[in-house]
Amino acid sequence: MSNIVITQLGKCLVSAGYEDSKPVWFECRKDSEGPMVGNIYVGKVITVVKNIQAAFIQIAPGLNCYYSLKDNPEPFYVKRLGKKELVQGDEILVQVEKEALKTKDPVVTSNINLPGKYMALTTGNQKLGISQKLSEKKRNELKEVFQKFDLKGNGVVVRTNAATAALEELEQELKQLMETLTHILDIAKYRTAFSLLYKAEDFYIQQLRNLPVGTLEKVVTDNKVIYEEIKAYFLKYQPEAVGKLHFYEDTSMPLGALYNLSRDLERALAKNVWMKSGAYLVIEVTEACTVIDVNTGKYDGRNKDKQKTFLKINLEAAKEAANQIRLRNLSGMILVDFIDLEKEEDKAYLMQEFHNYLKKDSVPVTLVDLTKLQLAELTRKKIKKPLHEQIALNDLRGV
Repeated sequence: MSNIVITQLGKCLVSAGYEDSKPVWFECRKDSEGPMVGNIYVGKVITVVKNIQAAFIQIAPGLNCYYSLKDNPEPFYVKRLGKKELVQGDEILVQVEKEALKTKDPVVTSNINLPGKYMALTTGNQKLGISQKLSEKKRNELKEVFQKFDLKGNGVVVRTNAATAALEELEQELKQLMETLTHILDIAKYRTAFSLLYKAEDFYIQQLRNLPVGTLEKVVTDNKVIYEEIKAYFLKYQPEAVGKLHFYEDTSMPLGALYNLSRDLERALAKNVWMKSGAYLVIEVTEACTVIDVNTGKYDGRNKDKQKTFLKINLEAAKEAANQIRLRNLSGMILVDFIDLEKEEDKAYLMQEFHNYLKKDSVPVTLVDLTKLQLAELTRKKIKKPLHEQIALNDLRGV
């Protein structure tokens, strides 16, 4: 079960998710943040770079975004200057797909994705996709249901939450998403460059929508505006969850202090992570990848069999590494340097356990292999900024 806390810390609005009283994810937003993932604009083509099969599109004056020509073969034109290919000065419908990461511009796409509680409606991928987290039996059942719906040339990605939904709920949500898409396409024809046609839900609403059905225990906030916004969302989409929303009014202790948010965030930004055994992880984020090193530290293994000791530390490290990857929102290529194991069965067991821990992550993670150097290779999809780019210690202190 998940508890969510939303409050202001220094310069940042912080949303924190807890499971068993431990933080499992953070998301932080400053007032000066750029365009939110999911926003839809009329973008203006500034330049086309054919040798890299890309274009750079502005969604606001001076705000350039990367646009892949290969991934977007059929843009929706609002204003077209050329006859065939995309050219400078064209105005097209685009949606923010990824935030700006480090030195990279935000990524935009013409493949519109409108998310709901049970599904996402897509215009680029016109296929029917069903969550791999569902059983094969349930996936086949949902496939039969959605094949009966008229998708009007669009695609649908069916979410895990659809497994518990009634047929009427699925039909109603699909109808709402279709109507929203039609409205966006209709008004786009009459809007000028940089117009915001669709504003994505605030990040804390997205988090609530993305939670698996039945896993939310409580939402607490001390912000009246956010409280009313979440209440309105629950009343419309999840009326059963209204009673789980709480407004915190105790002036004797701030909400952030009650949950030790500053302390937990500082730990999540630290380089070293100590584990109960006395062993620890060293987490280094580089330009190319993230490296997590496993160290025995203060671990005092009384077992004379060193390999059993190393396996025990590695198993603890695998669980903590998976937690830290999710907590810090690390993405891209990640290497975990486990302590060397000699037995193949121990290596296989370690990788299976690591895989099981990583499956708890809502963001797609692929565990590739364990190399000869005992490096576990994995990749995690880049969607939003890692925690260390969202917030700094000075932000927490309001500096």
